Order: sequence, then C-alpha cells, then structure tokens
Amino acid sequence: MRHTKKNNHLGRTATHRAAMLSNMAASLLTHKRITTTLAKAKELRKYIEPLITRGKEDTTHSRRVVFSYLQNKFAVSELFREISQKVGERPGGYTRILKTGFRKGDNAEMCIIELVDYNETYNTGDEKKKTTKTRRGRGKAKIESGAHEGKKVDSKKADSINVEKVVVEEPVVEEPVVEEPVVEEIAIEELPAEELSEEIPAEEPATETSEE
Repeated sequence: MRHTKKNNHLGRTATHRAAMLSNMAASLLTHKRITTTLAKAKELRKYIEPLITRGKEDTTHSRRVVFSYLQNKFAVSELFREISQKVGERPGGYTRILKTGFRKGDNAEMCIIELVDYNETYNTGDEKKKTTKTRRGRGKAKIESGAHEGKKVDSKKADSINVEKVVVEEPVVEEPVVEEPVVEEIAIEELPAEELSEEIPAEEPATETSEE
C-alpha cells in the first residue's frame, strides 16, 4: 500500500529525481519560462517556490541553503539579485502553468511553466478592483427596475431603501423650419406733385337729394 506517499516519483530513483528537479529549477530561474510535461511542472512548482521565498532574505545562510539545492552559482545570483527584487511584494504563487496540448508520440500532456512577474502579456494594465454586491443593493436595483417598467412598488420598501425618483426626459422633436418666399420690393419712383394732380382726378362732392 502507498500510504503517506503522495509525491510523484516520475519513474525515477530519488537521486535521479532530485537532480532533474534541480536542473529544471536552475533553467527556470535563468530563462524565466520552460516547456515540460504537466506532471514534471507540478513537481517543479513545489520544489522551486520555497527557494524563491528563501531568496527574499539576502543573507549568507540563505544563499548557502539555496545553493545546496540548485548547485548552480549563476542561478543563485540571478535569484538573489534580480528575481527577489521583482517578487518582493508577492506573498506566494510565483509560478504559472499554461497547458499547451499533447506531445506527439507518447501523447504526454505538455505545458509551459513560467514566473508570473515576467509575463508582460498578463501584467499589462492595472487590475480592476472587485466590487462586492450586497442584498440591500440588489433589492434597490429590483425596485428601480420595477419603477421603470411601470410595476407597482411597495411604499414601505421604497421608503426603507430610499429609492430616488427617476425622471424620464421626453425626446425633444425639432419642428421643420419652413422658409418663407422672399418677395422683392419694387422701388416706386417719386413723381412731382404737379404730375400726380393731373393724373389723379379730383373727387366730386356728393350731392344731397331732397326727399319729396
């Protein structure tokens, strides 16, 4: 029975497995991302994340502990100089696993394991703050939606939630502007007073008729 044996041996002896994980961890620290099988990536994540946490404290003892696992002075210097500054504010979860499909031949499930803070695609822009919704807010939204749809709303609920009155503005319809025809004024020449008196006959006085 395999009681208390949860680690994946990966089909290797203990020494072979430790050497393989050490080499993979050094490659990941140097290149920031590597391609491997999903089973190896999951074991590598458990192996390397405690070492990155140890790298946040730059002391002689921490360097010697990390070097005992990696056996690579270039990877150790990379961890304590650059990577520790990059992940200094992160409390954990330094790696990310991205599945890429299945390998031809043995059909093994492949993936990419990478350091989270070195992926520019996922880290562009600020993260949006998550807004928490409460039951009170959802009730208010329901009442407001009911007011829009013309449904009856209980006055008690409306008073308790302080629903604001919704003012619906009617669309302003512009009347078509009708252009009036432009009438050209004809200039009348002023005639002398003598000509006007000749042309316009004088009115005859009205004669009164006596009633018989």
